[in-house]
Amino acid sequence: MASDEELKKARTVEARARNISHNVRCTECGSQSIEDSQADVAILLRKLIRDEVRAGKTDKEIYKKLGEDFGEAVLYVPRFDLQTAALWLSPFVIAGTAAGAWAYRRYRQKTNVHIMALNLVRGVPLTPTEKETMLDLLKPPPSPRRRWWN
Repeated sequence: MASDEELKKARTVEARARNISHNVRCTECGSQSIEDSQADVAILLRKLIRDEVRAGKTDKEIYKKLGEDFGEAVLYVPRFDLQTAALWLSPFVIAGTAAGAWAYRRYRQKTNVHIMALNLVRGVPLTPTEKETMLDLLKPPPSPRRRWWN
């Protein structure tokens, strides 16, 4: 009968192997992890991972070996390097650019209104477009319609 120490070690090895297997994509299925797949390749990869864990390798070393042997596509979370930086950071760059463009347009709009107001104070005549813009800005908002049930 196995001792408690050996049983605990076996459970630890199994838990680490399952955790790693959940983060490795099946090369045959593509969308499933090797833990969920029943393909021959997935079964062999699970055995390889368990052997590596039993050999005392760290998770990082195992992921590195899998990436070198099967390519970065096998890992669900690829390394963050120069090649993947553009992919990971592009949503933030696009959102920042959009926010900057929106803020700049708001700033320009306020600046133009201020310039028009200064021109009015100085007695400089406004162009027809500026007059229309100024009238639109100065027009009070429509009052809310009162309904008989309010």
